[in-house]
Amino acid sequence: MAAMGTPGALRVASWHLTAFRRFWRLNLLSSLVQPLLYLLGLGVGVGSLVDRNTGSGQLLGSASYVAFVAPGLLVTTAMALTAGESMWPVMGSLTWQRGYHGIAATSLEARDIVFGHGTWMMVRSGIAATAVAIVLACFRETRSWGLLPGILAAIAVGVSFAMPIMAFSINVKLDGAFAGLQRFLIIPLFLFGGAFYPISQLPTVVQWVARLFPLWHGVVMARDFSVGDVDWAGVVGHTAYIAAWVVAGTWIAIIRLRKRLYP
Repeated sequence: MAAMGTPGALRVASWHLTAFRRFWRLNLLSSLVQPLLYLLGLGVGVGSLVDRNTGSGQLLGSASYVAFVAPGLLVTTAMALTAGESMWPVMGSLTWQRGYHGIAATSLEARDIVFGHGTWMMVRSGIAATAVAIVLACFRETRSWGLLPGILAAIAVGVSFAMPIMAFSINVKLDGAFAGLQRFLIIPLFLFGGAFYPISQLPTVVQWVARLFPLWHGVVMARDFSVGDVDWAGVVGHTAYIAAWVVAGTWIAIIRLRKRLYP
């Protein structure tokens, strides 16, 4: 991800930032309110039933259910945000507003646009994950120094979804494809990716599908950090797997964008 900090990529990221400045208050407010509602509804509301009827020890040692949910909320927020930002905005920049065409008319290349998108996704997911961490820090059961490395895990997961989805969006002609992507990938991963209960409770096939995508790996890391029980060999493995998604998605996105804008 270091290559995303090239001068051309930073110029493209600053272009995204200029557009974001118009809506930053609304985005920041939603980043604070939405996780708070999820935490109160799932973590506190449902969690009180889980703790009373099953015992929290079945989920995460001696921690409560709300402590189990918190790291998953941190990572799923980054995933959902960057996935959405890599669908309609990318298609819009190629089809509607044609902002990428304007960039292509300059000395910047396809890799600058893709790296710039990745850089901006790092910033956006970092803002969102930090907002969630602030909410979590307001509650005793979810307050932990592990939230800080959890933010980094969330950013990594966010970019790992942003780049492959950007590669997909570059050649999309009708935005109806994004509704299918949300319905059949992002929402199921949000529900069954290990954020709200262990994937060991799911059928074996579903468990392997969950492990296939970066979300579960990021959730595991964030959860380990939050409880202070870190398997560093596991962290290296999870990080390498997430990085592979970033590299592959970036590479495909550059090839597709170059074919479309630089024939």
